[in-house]
Amino acid sequence: MPTRRHLLKASLALPLVAAACATTEDSLPPLRPLVTGYRHLTPLRLNVLEIEQAEPLPGTVQVILPAPMRPDVELRRMAEHRLVPIGTTGKARFLITNARFARQPLAAQGGLSGFLAGEPGERLACELACRVEIISGEGNRVAFVEAQVQRQQSVADGATASTRLQAAEDLVRQSMDDMNVEFEFQLRRTLRAWLAEGLTPTAPAPVPVEREDLPGGAPSP
Repeated sequence: MPTRRHLLKASLALPLVAAACATTEDSLPPLRPLVTGYRHLTPLRLNVLEIEQAEPLPGTVQVILPAPMRPDVELRRMAEHRLVPIGTTGKARFLITNARFARQPLAAQGGLSGFLAGEPGERLACELACRVEIISGEGNRVAFVEAQVQRQQSVADGATASTRLQAAEDLVRQSMDDMNVEFEFQLRRTLRAWLAEGLTPTAPAPVPVEREDLPGGAPSP
């Protein structure tokens, strides 16, 4: 049967064990590196001379921090890595029309369970939208296409800061996965006439060398 001294030692050790558990929970491994790009996906070769990335309109980008991945940065990276100019005239203009990452606190639970839960839960939302316009060599818009996606995810009460950051990153990653699929689908459906499937840029043909006969028909040395 344990003595009073043993019971006292055990009771003093409990807070230390709890503190150790809390330290371990807050010391989760760092977030994995952000995406390095989208060059591994199928390039979308457009029959234009150049790709222009226009500046987003005011109010288009709305990001509530902390956000380990900014949706506007990822949309720009997608356009840079996937849109390939392969023509000799005109241009394709890429424009971000919506890049929103929002956090909405959820109502805290009442009673003792709510008090013990810690930080209240929150709802994360990501909305992405972009447009590609085909501009002719004369400067006229001759075609355009739009793509948009949105996702939501909830974080439970009492989640640590690391867990909340991981959830935010996962949400933007998944939204960009959706956008890459939707973006390619819309381009292939609407801008099919400007897609150059299976072609690669070709070097200009060499200029032919002109030959001139010498006077009197004498052979060249």
